[in-house]
Amino acid sequence: MPGDRPLRVLVVDDEPLARQRVEDMLRDSGDTVVGTADTGARAVDAIHTLHPDLVFLDVQMPGKTGLDVVREIGADAMPATIFVTAYDRHAIEAFEVAAVDYLVKPFDDERFEQALARARRRIELEEVERLRGRLLSILQGEAPPAAPRTDEGGTRDAGGGEFLQRIPVESRGKVRVIPVEEIDYIIASGPYAELQVGDRKHIIREAMQTLEDRLDPARFIRIHRSAIVAIDRIDSLLRSPGGDYEVQLKNGVKLRVSRSRREELERRLGV
Repeated sequence: MPGDRPLRVLVVDDEPLARQRVEDMLRDSGDTVVGTADTGARAVDAIHTLHPDLVFLDVQMPGKTGLDVVREIGADAMPATIFVTAYDRHAIEAFEVAAVDYLVKPFDDERFEQALARARRRIELEEVERLRGRLLSILQGEAPPAAPRTDEGGTRDAGGGEFLQRIPVESRGKVRVIPVEEIDYIIASGPYAELQVGDRKHIIREAMQTLEDRLDPARFIRIHRSAIVAIDRIDSLLRSPGGDYEVQLKNGVKLRVSRSRREELERRLGV
């Protein structure tokens, strides 16, 4: 992972002195300059052939600009990118095409180091996410053959795939595996989901709808747009004087139940 090895960096700028300064600062940081380019067209070729981790990309270049380079490669396919620009007005457009950061010329050593550190964190996070995805695929592939899903809840999801048995999570730069039977509940937190396992919390980048679809409905139920709970962890269903509902878990935690999901919850609990 990038935290354990130098980043492989491509430097793109039509000014030789500007390229040289970035190269010198990267070597001081211990990272590796795998190539340079002085035009947008050469930058596109270098990205395709060198597959760098990070690109320092000048915005203002004759012919194909830095923004044109990103559009040609595709924002999703671009390596992590730090734009280098002489004009602050390009910053907004740079971030619209998913730049990690941008440097306004002339920039000092401290600002350069901040941008490089931010890029390194982004790359580390993306590699952990890729590792988690690969591990999840492997774990699903190892799961034993399952019978089709029935009305009582079976072992296959709506798409015919097997329900999740284990969920890989990142913890301090490592990926560990959490068996789903250990999960008490899951709470949405922006683009992330928090898995509550006993007194420990694990954060993954996953949509609640995806988790709801992939978890066995015989074991889990979504009680709110931001909450999924393990059915066997529910102790009681509480009603407030205002007519709102909550579930109280066996560990004492209370979670809100949306009105649109109350009837299904009552049916599942046999209330």
